[in-house]
Amino acid sequence: MTKISIIVVNYNVQFFLENCLNSVLKASKNIETEVIVVDNNSVDGSLEMLKEKFPQVQLIANKENLGFSKANNQAIKIAKGEYVLLLNPDTVVEENTFQVCYSFFESHPDAGGVGVKMLDGRGNFLPESKRGLPTPSVAFYKIFGLSNLFPKSARFSRYHLGHLSNNENHEVEILSGAFMMIRKSVLDQIGLLDESFFMYGEDIDLSYRIIKANYKNYYLADTSIIHYKGESTKKSSINYVFVFYRAMAIFAKKHFSNKNAQLFSWLINLAIYLRASFAVLTRTIKHVLLPIMDALIIVVGTSTFIDYYESEIKYSQGGSYPDEVEILGIPLITAIYLITLFINGAYSIPTKFSNLIKGVFSGSLIILITYSLLDESYRFSRAIVLFSILWSLFAIPTYRIILNLLQIRKFKKSTVQRVAIIGKKEELQRITSFLKNTLIQPEFITYINSDNVDDGFNYTGKIYQLKDIIEIYQINEAIFCSKDISSAEIINQMSILNNKKVDFKIAPAESLYIIGSNSIENSGEYYILGSNTLLKPINRRNKRLLDFSLSFILLLLFPIVLLFNHLKIISLKNLVLILIGRLSFVGFINSSAIAKQQLNVKKGVLNAGDYYLEQELNVKSIEQLNFEYSRDYSIFKDIEIIFKNFSKLNRETHSN
Repeated sequence: MTKISIIVVNYNVQFFLENCLNSVLKASKNIETEVIVVDNNSVDGSLEMLKEKFPQVQLIANKENLGFSKANNQAIKIAKGEYVLLLNPDTVVEENTFQVCYSFFESHPDAGGVGVKMLDGRGNFLPESKRGLPTPSVAFYKIFGLSNLFPKSARFSRYHLGHLSNNENHEVEILSGAFMMIRKSVLDQIGLLDESFFMYGEDIDLSYRIIKANYKNYYLADTSIIHYKGESTKKSSINYVFVFYRAMAIFAKKHFSNKNAQLFSWLINLAIYLRASFAVLTRTIKHVLLPIMDALIIVVGTSTFIDYYESEIKYSQGGSYPDEVEILGIPLITAIYLITLFINGAYSIPTKFSNLIKGVFSGSLIILITYSLLDESYRFSRAIVLFSILWSLFAIPTYRIILNLLQIRKFKKSTVQRVAIIGKKEELQRITSFLKNTLIQPEFITYINSDNVDDGFNYTGKIYQLKDIIEIYQINEAIFCSKDISSAEIINQMSILNNKKVDFKIAPAESLYIIGSNSIENSGEYYILGSNTLLKPINRRNKRLLDFSLSFILLLLFPIVLLFNHLKIISLKNLVLILIGRLSFVGFINSSAIAKQQLNVKKGVLNAGDYYLEQELNVKSIEQLNFEYSRDYSIFKDIEIIFKNFSKLNRETHSN
């Protein structure tokens, strides 16, 4: 008889899903389970991966994104297990996790639901592993930051139950939807997930209904899982703020008295306003503050020099520069610097100091060349041009250094990759070869034996020595080979080393990726085979600059272009969408969304396949073309594709 039905809802997280299912199958060896994956119309190759690598998994492939609740309900309706586990795809479970939870249920007949200790991708405890009911007072303390000020208070930190030990089992009110095991008989009694909740809040609602049915929810610290967190949705986005707090409002309206529900609704709306406003303001400041400061420094410095040079030296006996010097000259100089700084990545977060210097120097060079090519009548003053250059070369790097020293806007540290790979000979050799074919080029690689069996390979030490090896060799990234190491051991090592400045990644067997996450707030990340130059920030900027400038020019000349080319009005719409950043001139071939998902590339009016004009392409050729386009990206290749296929700019398309 099936003991546990494991349900995983997937949406465009192929690599995480594969990693999750590998751990699920390992944990299912000593207990009878069934695994049901519900795919919410993913376009990243998840379905193909499931059919190829996990034929034993029951698959429900939806034709649209039905949301978390509805997708889980689809699977629950066909589940045969005594217990149902709702599991996120961006998780890794220990080998004993299912057995521990099952045994706890069997010995605690009052248990309706069980959750476990969750760690993020760096081994840090996730506070949402145990939560309290979000009553109006609890919500108030959380929204206004009192829970952060008093993290161990039973009153102010009730949302995350900060007063309860992370390392002991507890009765709790709310379980996390990332790992939520429930008695099937309880689900039959209380009903399925409420489909009013599309993405968030359904776990709170279900947990509360379990308690109302006179069962208890428990947090188990006896077993742990990794929850990478944030791949299906970006928790820092404004959209997340609206969706999450609206879900809380639905919960309040459903379960609280009318008076409390109104109070809660008021708090929720206030929270949405404050969080959304703060998110917009923060994002705007991050992106526009430096360009504004750069512009002010150039304009104020150059204007001050002009006033002094004009009155004290050049025209000390009377007279002045023509108005065009300040009306046109200074804005033009400023614009050139801002453009070259942007192109060279001086506004990236964080900024490389070398990119800043390149941006200032290239701007200075362009200004000198432009000035030298001007007609004599437009050369207003060599002194002003030279001063503006010298001033910019000095002032912009200087104030950025000050910002860095004050830790207001820090420079990107040029960290050298020093990697420890933990596993056995065969996998160590495979991962080493893999790393050499990615953008990651470690300066130093050391090998650690995952067990005590000596196979003659050149190991630095054994896994129990990992902490010492990391300190001695200054390792900043540890890669675990999951073929050779149990999930429990990986999680144990991450817990031991979670206060070290080390990034952890897992290399699944026979897969062309390495998966990990560097912080609780960051979404998961992975290395993929190939050197993907399209990932480089400078190529991203150049691609966007090409899109913007060419679409702007074509829009200005559109009536003329329409007369001399076979374009249609639809191309006008495409050019507008390209200008505002919703489309790109060139993207991946539509039928292959794997690469598009991995690199987050905008949909293109044209694609890599258009380089070969009318040539028929099969699925394998399409995948290869997309791979080569991303790996060998060049702005000149985009230009060639555009001009070869200019008449195709009227192609019907939909923005991302």
